[in-house]
Amino acid sequence: MGHEIASAGGASAENASRRIYYGYWLIGAAFVAQFVAVGSQNYVVGAFLKPMTTELDWTRSEFTLSRTLAQVIMAFTGFFIGGHVDRNGGRKLMLVGIVILSTSLFSMSYVQSLWQWIALNGMAMTIGAAMIGNLVVNVTLSKWFVEKRGLAVALASMGVSFAGVLLTPVMTAVIDEWGWRWGWRWMGIGAAVLIIPISMVMRRAPEDYGLHPDGKSPEDVASGGGMKATADFASSLTRQEALRTVSFYMLVFAFGMFGLTIGVMLLHTIPFMTDAEYSRSTAAFMITLASIPALISKPFWGLLMDKTDPKRLASISAVITGVSLIVITTSVKAHNDPIIWGGFLLLGFGWGGMIPLQELIWATFFGRRHLGSVRSAGLPFSLFLGAGAPLLVSMYVDRVGDYDGALLAVAGMNLAAAVLLLFIKKPMRAGGLVPARESTAPS
Repeated sequence: MGHEIASAGGASAENASRRIYYGYWLIGAAFVAQFVAVGSQNYVVGAFLKPMTTELDWTRSEFTLSRTLAQVIMAFTGFFIGGHVDRNGGRKLMLVGIVILSTSLFSMSYVQSLWQWIALNGMAMTIGAAMIGNLVVNVTLSKWFVEKRGLAVALASMGVSFAGVLLTPVMTAVIDEWGWRWGWRWMGIGAAVLIIPISMVMRRAPEDYGLHPDGKSPEDVASGGGMKATADFASSLTRQEALRTVSFYMLVFAFGMFGLTIGVMLLHTIPFMTDAEYSRSTAAFMITLASIPALISKPFWGLLMDKTDPKRLASISAVITGVSLIVITTSVKAHNDPIIWGGFLLLGFGWGGMIPLQELIWATFFGRRHLGSVRSAGLPFSLFLGAGAPLLVSMYVDRVGDYDGALLAVAGMNLAAAVLLLFIKKPMRAGGLVPARESTAPS
């Protein structure tokens, strides 16, 4: 089956795949996909908030309404995406997704009314991003890697943090120089240029091409070197089995509270800082400042994840994130610049573990065979938890006039998630392992 991979690039690609495990190319593809998907949804939107609300005479709550709707759309879209990736892989899905994403991004430059913004940003862009983003690529990586899964997912998720390092300051500068309408146009063009070739790299599972997870050779597998991957596959739970476990709902709730921070801070950091009389460039730099430790810490989180209990690491990551929010909130109010810098650096370090730890725990708890279906079943629950957070923060600011109480509440949710994560146990499939006839290859 190896010549199926070769069809993307000829016989030389087949020969190269024997020397370099194809899963490593997928890590690079996943890095770029998450850079575009998460960057376009989250990392740039804060830079557009004040220019768009000022020109179009919207409140912050009205602007944020699209992102709340986006969480709902993401949940329902993801429910179908996960099963498709399990059955067919992500290539065609990503090709369709980038057409939707790039078209909606470009079209946002012509927005004149609130309903257009909600339709394009809250619905169309979200559907496109979901079809190229985290769920698609991380489920794929979890099928290609088992023993090295933590490091693989961590390296790929560096693309998320790199969006904060690069996209936020660049788009802030573009908007300040040429206006927000040109900002959306360049985003649409750039997304298409990056994702169309990347989508052609995607492949469903190593067994489809006569390969083994983690790049194990047939000799390695024959001598027992692939036992962890075999056990992971054999003990995988279906969507229905996962939904009957308490662990599923505890994970959903814990990661739902943990994830509140990203949506809130990426949208509100720039207006939060500018409200405190910092410049837009300084405010945008805070996102970059948080993104740098998030970027460089991911490989270290990944190495730790493959060697120690990921639940404990996730709890530590949540504590770091919650504490950093408290530091940021109090220091911005006091205009204590060195502490502000330290707070955002600490926030980034906490963020560094959030995505890879979440992906590893889901894959470890429920196995790789039906992972797309299981992960997508959890999306409606976890995203609903986070859907209202940015909007509630905006409503709080519109009513109270500052961010302090809202951000401290989000910090408290992170600390609560840290405690909950410690008590979640890995579920066991009723009756033990699946029958031997199911354990040879993915369906």
